[in-house]
Amino acid sequence: MTTLRSFQAEIENFSHEKQRQAIAQAREAHAAAEQAKHHGKKHDIKHDTKHPAQPTSPVKAKVSLDEQREPEEDAIPVRVEDLLVNGDDDKLQAHLASTLLRGHGEVMITLGTHPDDAEGATGEPVTVEQLDKAVTRLRATCTDIKADVTELYRDAPKDKPDSPFGCWLVRLRPAGVEEVMEVRVAVVGNVDAGKSTTLGVLTRGTLDDGRGKARVALFRHPHEIESGRTSSVGGEILGFSTTGQPIFPSTEGEASGAKREKLSWEAICKRASKVVSFIDLAGHERYFKTTLYGLSGCAPDYVMLMVGGNAGLIGMSKEHLGVALALNVPIAVCVTKTDMTPPNILEQTVTMLTKVLKSPGCRRVPVFVENKRQAVDCARLLSRPLSNGSKICPVFMVSNVSGQNIDNVRTFLNCLPSSQNDDKYVVDAPFEFQISDVFSVPFVGTVVSGVVTAGSVKSNDQVLLGPDSLGHFLPTMVKTIERKRAKVDSAEAGQSVAVALKRIRRPQARKGMVLVAKTETPPKATMRFEGMVMVLHHSSTIQPKYTAMLHCGAIRQSVRIVSLDHPSGLIRTGDRSKVVFEFIAHAEYVKEGQLILLREAKTKVLGVVTKVLP
Repeated sequence: MTTLRSFQAEIENFSHEKQRQAIAQAREAHAAAEQAKHHGKKHDIKHDTKHPAQPTSPVKAKVSLDEQREPEEDAIPVRVEDLLVNGDDDKLQAHLASTLLRGHGEVMITLGTHPDDAEGATGEPVTVEQLDKAVTRLRATCTDIKADVTELYRDAPKDKPDSPFGCWLVRLRPAGVEEVMEVRVAVVGNVDAGKSTTLGVLTRGTLDDGRGKARVALFRHPHEIESGRTSSVGGEILGFSTTGQPIFPSTEGEASGAKREKLSWEAICKRASKVVSFIDLAGHERYFKTTLYGLSGCAPDYVMLMVGGNAGLIGMSKEHLGVALALNVPIAVCVTKTDMTPPNILEQTVTMLTKVLKSPGCRRVPVFVENKRQAVDCARLLSRPLSNGSKICPVFMVSNVSGQNIDNVRTFLNCLPSSQNDDKYVVDAPFEFQISDVFSVPFVGTVVSGVVTAGSVKSNDQVLLGPDSLGHFLPTMVKTIERKRAKVDSAEAGQSVAVALKRIRRPQARKGMVLVAKTETPPKATMRFEGMVMVLHHSSTIQPKYTAMLHCGAIRQSVRIVSLDHPSGLIRTGDRSKVVFEFIAHAEYVKEGQLILLREAKTKVLGVVTKVLP
């Protein structure tokens, strides 16, 4: 397992390096394209320091003035918390506004010394008077910049009542659905672990009756209703207001069909400032390839592993946990059915789960969440590595019938950082969109859905769709854009959207294709690429001409190993090697630094694209 950890660290470093290079090149290309587009036009007044523009929003005004000042080299970054305790109001307002915009409309502010953080006591100590004054200043500043502030928790140690601490959530009020923050959560687990039931309770605001009432609304196909098993990549959403209150769809007329559900989604997005998108994946072994595609192709930010309290961590739960660890996605665990599980069986499940999470292969610190403060702190620290290299893993003991810990799960989801805060999503770059699903909508035409991985797009933009079976890219135009079934005028990096394309027939589009902007350098598809891989499990040996199914983002295609750079000429479980792959069916659009995962029966190979070959 030490070898696996070091290999994952190498993959992460290589991916970050390639990502930095790609971002720099993309930004240069984007800047050159913008300059060419506006060549000969009047000078943009928002960059003119002699005649600054007059933004309509107080946030934009403060940020534009702040951006005009050149940052000093080797300057110590100023924290909002420090300005709240001691600083001038103008500087606080400008700094809070820029922090909100960098955080895409959300920031969590912690004040005081937190004694029970995973890394020990953190934060500067404050008195009761200082904390009250800081909170008053924060509320006044948020009123000026049209943001809402919510107190998540406030406490003090029993032995030090004059050293309070707390956490506050600040959110901007979105002007439209385009500005709504999004978090993508993949829900995995074994059959009958309670995935769909838990999602139904979380998103509907009503408890289950113990007979499957909560999960029926999540099924997409008739055979799923008949068998009671999810077999496709389903989805639900949970909206939160600017004050962190959950927004539930109206339960009236749900039996009338999909039309009522569509209206509910649209209403949620218009009222919400943050939306959690759940990707409900199949738990049966027969549909493992669908689950694997959802974990790699839908670009989830977090994985929620469901473990049945009466069954424990068995079957496909271990497989799903292993894939999430290999893809390096932050993990949270929900132990379900706590109301019906005998205490001794539940204790065995918790003991087994703790042992697996603490094992050298996982290196997770389980935190059993029992109150709101723990839920908020776990959301803040979930993606941060601890000093020993491990990460925390929140564990929720829930019951969908009694409602135990359901509110804490919602609080945790409300505080998770947005998808767009990830460094891999760059807005000021040429547009790139990864297609994970294709539809044919009556009176609309071909519609593709997926995640915008770079840049931004507007309605009526000219783009390229490809690669097709010959490796070519077809010119097309974006007719309309929808986010969570609500129509929007634009979308940017990090958002999952559906796009209607002009002059494209349904057979011309498939999963794994991309939409890219028209640039001076045309996109190229490839049949071969080189990757650095590690065999996680294989029953015998892997040699040249070995064929397996490759998952690389939304790409899912069989590949053949052309050559191995290994002294023995073959690789076994635990071996690492440089491998040249060749797609069997048609060329694909791959980039250096992308994660790859090979599967064939129980074989699993993890790797990264190191070079795209001509």
